[in-house]
Amino acid sequence: MINPTLSEMATYPFVRLEEARRRLLAEGVEVIDFGKGDPNEPTDPMIRQALVDALPERSPYPLAQGLPELREAAAAWCARRFGVDVDPDTEVVPTYGSKEAIFSLAQVLDTVGRTVVFGEPAYPVYERGALFAGARVRTLPLVRERRFLPDLDELPDDTALVWVNYPHNPTGAAAPLSFYEQLAELAAERGFVVASDEAYSELWFEEPPPSALQVSDRSRVVVFHTLSKRSSMTGYRSGFVAAPPEIVAALKAYRPTVGTAPQEFVQRASVVAWNDERHVEETRARYRAKRDVMIPAIEAKGWEIVASGATMYLWVVGPDPAELLERGIIVSPGEMFGPSGAGYVRFALVPTLEECRRAAELL
Repeated sequence: MINPTLSEMATYPFVRLEEARRRLLAEGVEVIDFGKGDPNEPTDPMIRQALVDALPERSPYPLAQGLPELREAAAAWCARRFGVDVDPDTEVVPTYGSKEAIFSLAQVLDTVGRTVVFGEPAYPVYERGALFAGARVRTLPLVRERRFLPDLDELPDDTALVWVNYPHNPTGAAAPLSFYEQLAELAAERGFVVASDEAYSELWFEEPPPSALQVSDRSRVVVFHTLSKRSSMTGYRSGFVAAPPEIVAALKAYRPTVGTAPQEFVQRASVVAWNDERHVEETRARYRAKRDVMIPAIEAKGWEIVASGATMYLWVVGPDPAELLERGIIVSPGEMFGPSGAGYVRFALVPTLEECRRAAELL
């Protein structure tokens, strides 16, 4: 009676972390949760006010193609941030966050019976979307020796779609523009699509990372951006896809069927968010302050922090998650994200600065 793809799936990893958190709280333990990557940073008052101002007396169904103002704001941000011109009418579509669009891409593209490839450790949704679409799945290990980049020589002949995610969740590693160029060239030669999940592109601490949008040939490149981490707006569910016109047209045709267009009042708040960089700089400063507290405490334990130059995550060798849990500190075991994550844990820097200081004392 139930779709076998769903029945065969393990519990979504972060459900287990939430169960652990609730159990500790019920036992009266003080909990500091570095597990789930859901920011606790406040959404900027300017954005919240824009949402309030946009609330209508009557709210009709939103259109799948999104508001022209939002598409234009997204395109203008791409031009400012990456120096890339995308057409707001034919190459941009607003999304309900990026998770639903990531999940559905394999259903929009021709992937049935072909292979969807992604690196692991990884965000679980690339695999789940592929399986529900009837595609095969192939993972490529992301290991320290390769700077957490996949070996593109291992792409199978029947590849339909290749997912990449840089800055990377969970490791925090970044990819150079040369990597995206190589991947885009292979896509053009072999006829697959490149999908780049860039949810963490604005959480950087040394230099801003490049985007797959910057490759010389974008004809087979689809890029996902979201306000969730950049603007601490996870609950607003607002992002966009930038892609070739053919793929954007397919997304616009698909999305009314599943009803995932963001609400117009959220879209109007999103226009304000994409047009402002001050609040993003302040967000980076808050994460930097938390890094400055946690990194010395972690290193003082003799643990090693690897490849964590961006994102809101620290990818750490050495800790025992069970021992940390006994102290009320929740982290994500690396193997939650794939076999190549064994031996690592992920600290998501989502607790407050004061909680981070308390965690550093506990360590």
